[in-house]
Amino acid sequence: MSTLGHAPRVIGVYRRADLPVGSRDVVLALWRVSDPGNVGTLLRTADAFGAGVSLSPECADPTGPRALRASAGAIFRVPLVAWDDIPERCVALVAHGGAPLAQAPLEPPVTIFLGAEREGLPERLVTQCHKATVPTPGPAESLNVAAAGAIALYELSRRASA
Repeated sequence: MSTLGHAPRVIGVYRRADLPVGSRDVVLALWRVSDPGNVGTLLRTADAFGAGVSLSPECADPTGPRALRASAGAIFRVPLVAWDDIPERCVALVAHGGAPLAQAPLEPPVTIFLGAEREGLPERLVTQCHKATVPTPGPAESLNVAAAGAIALYELSRRASA
């Protein structure tokens, strides 16, 4: 069988119950993030920075094909944290009206809330947290949820290494 022009397909078999669970001092809490590519990218970013990920109901399935591809295997290393087990201190990333991210209290243990692509975070979650905005120099009004999560984890990492 020729594979010219086609990438070979690899099929993996795993049990969802065998995915890592637990907790970490830093958790990205995804609120109704519906794009599987964003969920996978955030898993991959969490893996790079040693964070966990918590998924609200109505988030994209992290084991779906697009999320798996975007996670580049991180789904098998990053613990999925139960919504009830996330750290209490929290920072809500909002598009507008928050303090600059550089001023946010990101010291672990901390949960960084990221909202749905269109609606953002519900007000009842935001009011429980410190509100932070990722400044966007230039004409961009806001960032993709995966980019915002990556910038927040980088900021936390930058502070830890300073």
